[in-house]
Amino acid sequence: MEGLRVARRYAEAVLGMSEEMKQVDRLVSDMEVLRNAIKGSREFVSFLKSPVISRDKKRSVVAELFRHKIDESTLSFLDLLIEKNREDVLPLIIDEFFRLRDERMGVVTVDVRAAAELTKEQQQAIEKRFEGMTRKSVRIAFSVDKQLKGGFVARVGDTVFDGSLRRQLELLRERFVEETARN
Repeated sequence: MEGLRVARRYAEAVLGMSEEMKQVDRLVSDMEVLRNAIKGSREFVSFLKSPVISRDKKRSVVAELFRHKIDESTLSFLDLLIEKNREDVLPLIIDEFFRLRDERMGVVTVDVRAAAELTKEQQQAIEKRFEGMTRKSVRIAFSVDKQLKGGFVARVGDTVFDGSLRRQLELLRERFVEETARN
């Protein structure tokens, strides 16, 4: 929990600074580079989290890795994280940064897991439905979940919309039990 609070503070600070400097697009690009580096290399994440590696070594390696890939101000931000011993929170900072940016832009992310690959028409229908429900722009990530027997499950933040076959059968069973209890 503490890591998330720290990440939120750093993400708010760096996003606010980029807004003041009118360089949000540049920072988004830099954060994508960093996100890809973190997702693409467990060794890099271990390197960031390692208490054995000195600050100077971390600074030089980070500078060498990203010198020609990200803006100087973003490198300075990474240097600050290393100085404050917060480099291990970088993955959380990046996630929080994108969440805050989307929130400010009125965009909501919806994760949809379906039993089978959805057609373009089905995907568009789901997207329109969630835009109507949330009254925001929607970014949807579709995936196939072989555990589902039919239908789909969607997650918007902390809210889950369960349209799976299993859930529909559970609801049907509950109604049947209620009806037989009344009679």
